[in-house]
Amino acid sequence: MTKDRIPVQEFQKVEMRIGRILDAEKVDRSDKLIKLLVDIGGEVRQIVAGLGKTYAVEELKEKKVVIVVNLEKKELMGETSDGMILAADDPHGPVLLTSFADVPEGTLVR
Repeated sequence: MTKDRIPVQEFQKVEMRIGRILDAEKVDRSDKLIKLLVDIGGEVRQIVAGLGKTYAVEELKEKKVVIVVNLEKKELMGETSDGMILAADDPHGPVLLTSFADVPEGTLVR
């Protein structure tokens, strides 16, 4: 089911870029949250994502993913998340979105 449609100008406010996961570790006291260090092109951000039931931390390192970079920071279980990794909802858990070609970190996604 599709939610209410929004004007294209609203969608254009969302800034998405390609990021490369440099490091990943489980968040203490959580079986779902993983703390990631992500290179978004000249800047490294910490992002906390609910990927722990689907992905092992070792398999996330060096993966290129799509990041929303202009969200307000958020605290999750005592960790600051400065962005959002995009993933598709699958019945077995989130599936990370990535690029078809190997594009540089920081590349704008439209």
